[in-house]
Amino acid sequence: MRFLLTAEQREFGRSLDALLTAADTPAILRAWAAGDQGPGRALWGRLADAGVFALAVPEAYGGVGPLPVEAAVACVELGRHAVPGPVAETLAAGVLLAGAGGPVAEEWLPGIASGAAVVSLTLEGYGPYAPDADAADAVFTVTGDELRLAPGPGEPSASADPARRLFRPEPGGAPVAKGPAIRAAARAAGDTAAFATAALALGCGEELLRATVAYVKQRTQFGVPVGSFQAVKHRLADTLLGLEFARPLLYGAAVELASEVSRPGAGTGSAAGPPGAGAAVAAAKVTAGEAGYAAARTALQLHGAIGYTEELDLAWWLRRARPLRDAWGTPSACRARVLAG
Repeated sequence: MRFLLTAEQREFGRSLDALLTAADTPAILRAWAAGDQGPGRALWGRLADAGVFALAVPEAYGGVGPLPVEAAVACVELGRHAVPGPVAETLAAGVLLAGAGGPVAEEWLPGIASGAAVVSLTLEGYGPYAPDADAADAVFTVTGDELRLAPGPGEPSASADPARRLFRPEPGGAPVAKGPAIRAAARAAGDTAAFATAALALGCGEELLRATVAYVKQRTQFGVPVGSFQAVKHRLADTLLGLEFARPLLYGAAVELASEVSRPGAGTGSAAGPPGAGAAVAAAKVTAGEAGYAAARTALQLHGAIGYTEELDLAWWLRRARPLRDAWGTPSACRARVLAG
């Protein structure tokens, strides 16, 4: 199969790149890490106006989705610019609540689509932490066949990325939906979160590689750019190959998820996908996550001591690569799922 983005999808990516380039995301990241969420929420609103969060919400609730391919395009750009906030979790919540249906979907999905609602969540099998729960308007948790709205964000836990804080949601909260549909919706939401995180990791790796190539062209040693050294060229080439190998797996997973949505009887709240969708998402997640982390290691090595400094904007991408690799499916868990699939 030969898969290429359409002209409209490419233009969507370019428009997001332009929007985020003008937004000065390093300044927004610093504010977010310091507890000032105002600039980040303002950016979130502009992304919502561009249609990013509506991509995971069905038309019946004010969205335009689910559109996995366009969601991949968007998340790669958001990863390249290190946009703060629970991006993957909010997109996954759109799928979760659509699968749950009923009053909880009617209450929250229009706000997710419009950008008025920022949502985090935890799902069984993916760890107990809800990223950026303190900045979220709602934190949903799923246990068994019960969907609950957490009464509070809970206590923060240590995080390698200061602009991606981790919280254990407060226990309790009355169930807002329950039944077998919740289990199916949670499986689909987990796949969506893993898929979106894979795209964020790929974008993060792309920016790390771009910045590193630019740096080795200007840094000199023995009177020549260090980028002219054969060992440096090989390291950069290996990093590029890893990222380029991850890209078709990401869009292949998007096609699998899109076919799930379009199959007969799927409906607006469908959550159960074909057997291959989960394995395709896991393959994309492990490959993109490892490629993004490898790009971070390359960037740190080739930047030398400056790579460790807080003043370097690239430090935010360096800190983000490993958490993205491990979030919503560690490499070992994803490999096991691929083999099982």
